[in-house]
Amino acid sequence: MIVAGIDLGGKNAHVVVLKDDEILAKGEATTGIQKAAAAETVYDETLKKAGLERTDVERMVATGSAGKRAAFADGVIPDAAADVRGVNRLFPSARTVIDVGAEEGRAIKVSPEGRVLDFAINEKCAAGAGTFVEAMARALEISVEEMATISLKSTKSIPMNAQCAVFGESEVVSLIHQKVAKQDIAKAVHDAIAGRIASVGRIVGLEQDVVVIGGMANNKGFIDALTKEIQIDVIVPADPAFIGALGAAVAAASGVLDEKVEATVVEQETVTEGEA
Repeated sequence: MIVAGIDLGGKNAHVVVLKDDEILAKGEATTGIQKAAAAETVYDETLKKAGLERTDVERMVATGSAGKRAAFADGVIPDAAADVRGVNRLFPSARTVIDVGAEEGRAIKVSPEGRVLDFAINEKCAAGAGTFVEAMARALEISVEEMATISLKSTKSIPMNAQCAVFGESEVVSLIHQKVAKQDIAKAVHDAIAGRIASVGRIVGLEQDVVVIGGMANNKGFIDALTKEIQIDVIVPADPAFIGALGAAVAAASGVLDEKVEATVVEQETVTEGEA
């Protein structure tokens, strides 16, 4: 059986094609404003990699904040459900999933059967997601990759109090004017994000094994900060940004075209470091 999943987010799209539970091809693209068109393009390009046509795919399931824009999908499932299905396929021992993408972060409590028990999501503040890192990297005039690398060289803890990317950038500029080293500012940024994500995780309860996915899982500065914040070693899968798409494809293989899960939506102002 050939199935596919697409994770269509606010900034990027990821596609996974499965044949008899084995990955045939993966594809990704930046979506921009024209999300529906971008979804069509990246889906067709991924099928081409696999040597397939759309008619070869028995079922396609979409997920992500813009998942409903994928008109070719047979069904749409929530991000949390896709995350857990994707993680469970790779790590059945996972009991907590942390997904941090460009626009939001979520923590999911997973049952031993690989189902969503509870999850909390911070969708009100970019200071808890990858967009914040990109904005701070621009302020520091370095790449996101360099920012992650140099943050690991810092031994200082500098608090950042900004609750949004705009004020965060002003805070970074202020630190630059104070002659604070870039590596220390970079660490402060990652520590701030880790603190916010950890607070969201504590709402559902952090239990091993903890698997971190989403684009921010590729950021070793963030992973280091998060590990220290929650004091639990985390697992980062290969290609962590594709896990949602993988989970959507797994759902398609199982014949699941719709799934209901309830979220706790967290307004960042009510979440502070150390909140349980």
